[in-house]
Amino acid sequence: MDAGHHEGRPDAVATDIEGHLTPVTEEVTAFDLPVSGRVPAELNGRYLRIGPNALGIEDPAAHHWMHGEGMIHGVRLRDGRAEWYRNRWVRSDAVRAKLGEPLRRVRPAHGTDFACNTHIIGHAGHVLALTEGGASPQDIGHELQTLGPSPLGGSAPGFTLAAHTKLDPRTGQLHSLGYLAGHASVRHTVLDPDGALVGVRDLPMPGSPMVHDFALTEAHLVLYDVPVTYQPEALGRGATMPFAWDPRHPARVGVVPRGSGDVRWFEVTPCFVSHTLAYEENGLLVVDVVTLPDGFDIAAMRADGYGALDRWTIDLRAGTLHEQRLDDRPQEFPRVGESMVSRRHRYGYSAATAALYRRYVPFEGPPPDAAFDNALIKHDLLRGTSELHRFGRDAAVGEAVFVPAGAPPALPAADGEDDGYLLAYVHSPERGAADLVILSAQDFTGAPLARVHLPRRIPLGLHGSWLPDS
Repeated sequence: MDAGHHEGRPDAVATDIEGHLTPVTEEVTAFDLPVSGRVPAELNGRYLRIGPNALGIEDPAAHHWMHGEGMIHGVRLRDGRAEWYRNRWVRSDAVRAKLGEPLRRVRPAHGTDFACNTHIIGHAGHVLALTEGGASPQDIGHELQTLGPSPLGGSAPGFTLAAHTKLDPRTGQLHSLGYLAGHASVRHTVLDPDGALVGVRDLPMPGSPMVHDFALTEAHLVLYDVPVTYQPEALGRGATMPFAWDPRHPARVGVVPRGSGDVRWFEVTPCFVSHTLAYEENGLLVVDVVTLPDGFDIAAMRADGYGALDRWTIDLRAGTLHEQRLDDRPQEFPRVGESMVSRRHRYGYSAATAALYRRYVPFEGPPPDAAFDNALIKHDLLRGTSELHRFGRDAAVGEAVFVPAGAPPALPAADGEDDGYLLAYVHSPERGAADLVILSAQDFTGAPLARVHLPRRIPLGLHGSWLPDS
């Protein structure tokens, strides 16, 4: 079935997860991948995406798909060719024990030894697998092997990297906002371009909410204090996660200067914030967020509604926050080009994945048309318009990553912001396997430039990055 050589485990993972979320049970290596269309020759690097992929489930009824051990799926592109595909579990010692491999018995300098499953990024010459909640980032090698807990940050106490970091394209600093369940604060840490820890501070966050993401602008951090809070007693009631909606907890947005200062809080309509984009201009903070509505059940991933794209405009001088619905279509994983993080940007890209809506949202009567969409959405945030690239009812699509064309300057001109490509894994129902799809960001609705045909199915995952050779 698989091209190239094949490595795997013979036993299947017992799970009640179905369809596009079903874990895969083998590690595969495939070389010289077939391609439909033409891979742009300037795409030299690796596209990596990570997500939970449970390695054995003792009690399916008590399992939450987000709790699985991390698995990285990667494709190596060079000179117009797709050289290889690999998928590898992130190796904590617990994973090594399950796989029957020798243990490293290396204690991380910070946090716990965990098979991180939420994001994978590059910084200071390292590739890092990340998760939230105090786990140590794992260092990942070129061929997706786990090298061990990351050495970045040195041995200074208090270092942590959360699942969602933000790289400032002007300074090269990497910002993180991490939380620990049960704590009444969040920790802002900053690494310099060489990976040294240059800043640590704790910011108040009473009630121990789940802080999955934050926003970075050129001068501020934006924090989300949401009504999904740490409630360990929920596990005793049969929940699969110790977090639940708390109607008594206020929904607030906090703004704090990057370096020092107090948090200013602004109330918002109760919601859960998953992912976010932001910039500031002329005293206004413009924060675009995917929100899930009042009562969102994170354990069951259910809500009386869908994730939509909202805009919160914060006027720091007037002390006001204005809420606006930008797009009411179900969507997730908004991204901008990495060189536009924290800066005034025009374009954002998000994903609509029908498999998740049909599984998690209880429909009353016929589901809306959006529930059958598997699409990527290009938002023109200047004009307030959008374009869709549809893939088909059973062609589940995950997060897309923007890759600039050519060798752009560190801070591109606004009129060339969408000069580049979108890369995403898309399920091909005809083959029963995944494709790496490459789109032109400027010809967004046109036919894909290339489809790299992968040898196996890739479960719906979380976040990823393009890591150029340079």
